[in-house]
Amino acid sequence: MGKVICAGLGPGDPDLISLRADRLIRTARHIAYFRKKGRAGQARRIVEGMLAPDATEHPMEYPVTTELPFDSPAYNDLLSRFYDEWSARLADLARTEDVVVLCEGDPFFYGSFMHLHARLRGRAVVEVVPGIPGMAGCWHASGQPITWGDDVMSVLTGTLPEEDLIRHMAAADALVVMKTGRNLPKIRRALEAAGRLGDAVLIEHGTMPGERVRPLAQVETAECPYFAIVLAHGRGRRPGAGDEA
Repeated sequence: MGKVICAGLGPGDPDLISLRADRLIRTARHIAYFRKKGRAGQARRIVEGMLAPDATEHPMEYPVTTELPFDSPAYNDLLSRFYDEWSARLADLARTEDVVVLCEGDPFFYGSFMHLHARLRGRAVVEVVPGIPGMAGCWHASGQPITWGDDVMSVLTGTLPEEDLIRHMAAADALVVMKTGRNLPKIRRALEAAGRLGDAVLIEHGTMPGERVRPLAQVETAECPYFAIVLAHGRGRRPGAGDEA
């Protein structure tokens, strides 16, 4: 009997994959990964050159990404059927062999694998290998700590309603906003309304080729890659040398 093993790949740099995930990926006979139709897929790009020559690849192609509103019934129906189908296929494969599913960042932190994980319960043995969250790679790319002292950090998604973003942004010291892309104009407006725009930076392709870090106030918001995160660093008191208490 096999199992479904989800390997967290970390923020994007292959050197930041854990040793455990690296071993699993290099020895896997079956590798599954999400991708947009017609694209190689970010997870697959991260492991380029790591797969065994005889590994069988199982690209899981999303039926829809940004073509429909994410909260529309049609979008939810298409994605639900997609996850149903692939959970069944993975469970069937795991009856006899192990299959490694790739997931950027950490699988249990806004990872697409969570939708499969919920459907695989009771149908297959599932193992999840943690990965460094993408946001951690991004705040290291910014060159300074995300939190100080007693700072409270909030992690938000750009898909939230604008009034919810403003409320959370105004209440927290440090901010991480994920799922930016086409939501960036709304995120920028919310940060400005919360008085945090001057603190915010946009990290594009953190730890990956093409990494770019820019103050959000200086960025045109018409275009933003999917792999981008907005940060606002904590505003707590910065300790001096010998003043850590």
